Amino acid sequence: MKKRILTGDRPTGNLHLGHLVGSLQNRVALQEEYDTFILIADVQALTTHFEQPEKITENVYAVALDNLSVGLNPEKASLFVQSMVPTIAELTVFYSMLVSVNTLRHNPTIKTEAANYGYEDMTYGFLGYPVSQTADITFCNANLVPVGEDQLPHMELTKKIVRRFNDLYKTNVLTEPEAMLSACPRLVGLDGNAKMGKSLNNAIFLCDTEEMVKAKILSAKTDPQRINVKDKGHPDVCSAFSYHKIFNPDECENICESCKQAQVGCVDCKNNLFKKVNALLKPIRQKREYYEAHPNLVREILVAGTEKANTIGQETVAKVKEAMKINHFGG
Repeated sequence: MKKRILTGDRPTGNLHLGHLVGSLQNRVALQEEYDTFILIADVQALTTHFEQPEKITENVYAVALDNLSVGLNPEKASLFVQSMVPTIAELTVFYSMLVSVNTLRHNPTIKTEAANYGYEDMTYGFLGYPVSQTADITFCNANLVPVGEDQLPHMELTKKIVRRFNDLYKTNVLTEPEAMLSACPRLVGLDGNAKMGKSLNNAIFLCDTEEMVKAKILSAKTDPQRINVKDKGHPDVCSAFSYHKIFNPDECENICESCKQAQVGCVDCKNNLFKKVNALLKPIRQKREYYEAHPNLVREILVAGTEKANTIGQETVAKVKEAMKINHFGG
């Protein structure tokens, strides 16, 4: 049997170029080798967007479209909605008995995200979402979980919970997963911010039109010291050049030297970048247009993936309850 992989996205907005190079391209490649489960983590999205749940519903389909448009094959990968798999919530409750509040409070990712959102007093759901992530991973006993470096503390907690459960109940019901780090560097924002983000107004989205992509690239922050075309540039501080490294590697060295010697202007450099990025996004847009024209098909894909996830989740929970001797009525 193929080993199983679990990855996914929070439906808090459309996915962007950073997601494409950081995770989406990788998951499309991995679906050929692994039994793949793609989670649309709407419950986890509620930890920061609980006051606007209607937006999450809308974004569930937007994120599904993004995944399908980049090449996710529903015949090879199961795309499912977290809140529609009750066994994930059930496992979250069981695992919460095995983790102390202090452990969660000292999780570096939790502390960083709480600071980013300005949370001085965290909700129970926000503090405990690494436990929910453990349930996401183990409901299907995933062997491999692609993550960013900031998610490694969550993976360590997942491993600890799995070991604790298996040792405490003298079982091997749960599989200890391995983390798979992205080989692609984090994509910086158009504004030079260290991270391209959904809510930072510094992203190129996979659903952006050709005109929107061009306008965004032309507005990208460049070397602040290069005021005139004749000024020699410093590519290492230029957002546009950081994109050339990823989307235009063959010309990258020449572009770097030309910039340093003031042999190419920023506008020409950006237009060159636009052509490369647009060529990458064009087939993605075309596939997206197909799925947008067939909304019932997208719904069927989500329903089928969620049904499969439910079947597997029920099998896992049955084994978990058996190990915990939770069978009070017999049968």
